[in-house]
Amino acid sequence: MKRGKKYADSQKLYEKITLHDINEALDLCLKTAKAKFDETVELHVRLGVDSRHADQQVRGAVVLPNGTGKSVRVLVFARDDAAAAAKEAGAEYVGAEDMMQKIQTEGWMDFDVVIASPDMMGVVGRLGKILGPRGLMPNPKAGTVTPDVAKAVTEAKAGKIEYRLDKTNIIHCPIGKASFGTEKLQENLDTLMDAIVKAKPSAAKGQYVRSCVVATTMGPGVKINPARFAV
Repeated sequence: MKRGKKYADSQKLYEKITLHDINEALDLCLKTAKAKFDETVELHVRLGVDSRHADQQVRGAVVLPNGTGKSVRVLVFARDDAAAAAKEAGAEYVGAEDMMQKIQTEGWMDFDVVIASPDMMGVVGRLGKILGPRGLMPNPKAGTVTPDVAKAVTEAKAGKIEYRLDKTNIIHCPIGKASFGTEKLQENLDTLMDAIVKAKPSAAKGQYVRSCVVATTMGPGVKINPARFAV
C-alpha cells in the first residue's frame, strides 16, 4: 500500500518492532498527529482467545475518565416516564415505533448511540439487520438495554465506550483526541485496559494480551509492551 509523505515521515520517528512503555508509546503516537484536524487516538488489542467460541467472548463497556472528545448523539427507545427521564438526561432523540419507522423507511441514522428500555426490545429487535452491522444494536452487556435509561444517557454523554472482539480476536476502541495530551490519554487507556483484563474469560489459556498498539487516525501504529498487562 502506498502511503503519504507525512505517514512515511512519522514511521521514521521510531522502530516499528520496538515495544514501548505506555507513556513513551503515547508520546510517539502524538508526534504522528500531523493532520489539520484533531485526530482520534485509537487502541488496538489482540487477545489470546478465540471469538468463535461463546465461552471466550470479550465484551463490555466502560466510562473513560476524560471522555472521548466526541460529541455523542443519543437515540433512546422508551415510553412514558422513561422517555421523559431520557429527554431530561440530554438524549437528542426519544421515541418508540415512530423512530423505528423513521430508520426503516427513511434510512435515518443521525445518531451515535442507541439505548433502549427492556420493554422496547420487541420494537428495537426489528432493526437488527440495520443497527447490528453498524455496532449500534442495544445490548445488556454494554449497558444500553436498561430500565435506567437516564443513567445510560448520562454515561454515554460522559464518554462511555463499548469494547468487543472482532472476528480476528482484536478489540478496537477510541481513547480520546490528540489534543488531550499524554496524561489524559494514559488515564483513559489504563481504564479501558483494566476493564479488558478483568473481562478475561475463564476458558482463555496462555497469554491473554498478545499485542497492544496505539495509533492516531492518520498515523502508523506504535506498539506497547503487552507484558504490562500480564494476568
